[in-house]
Amino acid sequence: MRRLLLAALAAMCVSSVAEAQGRQDFTMVNRSGYQINEIYVGPSSSTNWGRDLLGQNVLVNGRTFNVTFSGNSNECRYDIKIVYEDRDQSELRRVNLCLVSRVIMYWDRERNNTRFVTE
Repeated sequence: MRRLLLAALAAMCVSSVAEAQGRQDFTMVNRSGYQINEIYVGPSSSTNWGRDLLGQNVLVNGRTFNVTFSGNSNECRYDIKIVYEDRDQSELRRVNLCLVSRVIMYWDRERNNTRFVTE
């Protein structure tokens, strides 16, 4: 009985630590038809975008990119900015990353802008 209780407590601790470290983590999916050269993700409460998450890499059409957080923030609302190869930019504001696991980007030819879908 004691072993079962200790095992259950250990599982709860591991689960809550993993949840705290990555509750804002998500996957970006490029379905735009174009190459993305830069990705920025910053808290909606800040005016600072921070660094380009792709660095020297690019996100080609049809590929995914995993965005991970260190777990130092309890904030859930984030803004996302992408910069295409031709320097055109699109933004998605106030995304609740605590509830979102995927952000899919599509180019909307009719409206001439990027359409974001969250899951």
